[in-house]
Amino acid sequence: MPGKAVISLTTGLEDPEKVTVAFLVAVGAAESGRPTLMFLTKEAVRIATDGTATGLACDGCPPLAELVKRYEAAGGRYYVCPICFNAKKLSPDSLIGGAELQGTVPLWAWIGDEAATTFSY
Repeated sequence: MPGKAVISLTTGLEDPEKVTVAFLVAVGAAESGRPTLMFLTKEAVRIATDGTATGLACDGCPPLAELVKRYEAAGGRYYVCPICFNAKKLSPDSLIGGAELQGTVPLWAWIGDEAATTFSY
């Protein structure tokens, strides 16, 4: 089995190109059979709520909603920083499929003792 991949994303839709690149990396890892986790913090926590991950970052870029669907279909998961999420007064009922409120300790538990390839955006 391929090694785990963790993509840390701090940016939300204020920089849709950065979000798109993070999702392209995550989708590539998940569709390649790697256990893949996106750790969403700061403004990126909003991406894990219903109806937020929409739009097109650039001409020729895939729609963000399509990347989110592909990521979920490939088994990709999200850990959403509960401190950031709660500070923005978002509702846990609005979380998209594969997303759960989890912080850094569960993130390290998910990684475990094996190596993980990481990307940070």
